[in-house]
Amino acid sequence: MPGETNLSELLKTMRPILNDGEYVFCEIPATQKIDPSQIIGSFREKEGLTIILDKNIADSLNLRYTYIASWITLTVHSSVEAVGLTAAFSNALARAGISCNVVAAYYHDHIFVAKKDAELAIKVLGQLSKMQNSASS
Repeated sequence: MPGETNLSELLKTMRPILNDGEYVFCEIPATQKIDPSQIIGSFREKEGLTIILDKNIADSLNLRYTYIASWITLTVHSSVEAVGLTAAFSNALARAGISCNVVAAYYHDHIFVAKKDAELAIKVLGQLSKMQNSASS
């Protein structure tokens, strides 16, 4: 089943949830062996491989990181072809002074925010969704 592409519908039904735990972004050397089931996400750049891990796993592997994040999932099944969703929520978060790192996966968008900003981010995203529901009523 394809994901939703209508921006208004995406915003109305995005239903953000805060996942338990603390998450970190790490660059790993080519020689580092990590069980793929422990990796939340990854991206290969010319400078190296970045992985997103649970902080406890990164600590157990003695990996370096500088940013401890909370992970928010937008539970709406968004299409990777949808236009404007990332801009809408990242702008709302920016207006609240919240930095975000976004991973768009096949079914959902995932937002990583600083741990200290997690509750405010959930509130901001909820307000964005509520505003869209009010506007379409």
